[in-house]
Amino acid sequence: MNRQQRLNLIEQQSRAYMEGNVEFINNQWVFFDQETDEASSLEEYRQQEIEVFRLKRWRKGVLSLNGQIHCGSDLLHLKDQDQIRIKKHLVFSLESLLEEVNDDAFVQFITSLNSIDFSIFDCIYCYNQLTFFGDETRKSGVNFMIFDNQEHICSVQHHFFYYEKETDRFEFTLNSGKRMVIEKISSSG
Repeated sequence: MNRQQRLNLIEQQSRAYMEGNVEFINNQWVFFDQETDEASSLEEYRQQEIEVFRLKRWRKGVLSLNGQIHCGSDLLHLKDQDQIRIKKHLVFSLESLLEEVNDDAFVQFITSLNSIDFSIFDCIYCYNQLTFFGDETRKSGVNFMIFDNQEHICSVQHHFFYYEKETDRFEFTLNSGKRMVIEKISSSG
């Protein structure tokens, strides 16, 4: 699996975007999140990827000053009540963890999480023990993650042992009591 395939799997995650409308109020653009009904200044998202719904399709670009969106060589100007979506950022320690695990563990973790109606973008906390090992050849420990999809909470423990073989064990526990365990053992190198 190459980097692009990993990115595609991440892109396909539910709740990867904040969606809502924009309004021009008191000489500034305000974003209204349709999920939470919270309002925020669109200025907070300047220089970030943003999509605007125009002509029955999403146009991707980068938000700049005064409600302008650079879409390749095109420059779009926001209009009052435009529907937009803003790409969410992953929790940094989770993003690092996903980069460090092998392809099989990466796919198993994400597809298992998705099978219980969670997205990696639902992560509200991640402790990544792998970041403390540096270049050590023998790595062993546990990573902890908490996910909230607005209906349930899911705690994930990732037990890992990387030396002559790579072992990844994910234990998912929902607040409803439902549990799931997956384990992958592979040869390293």
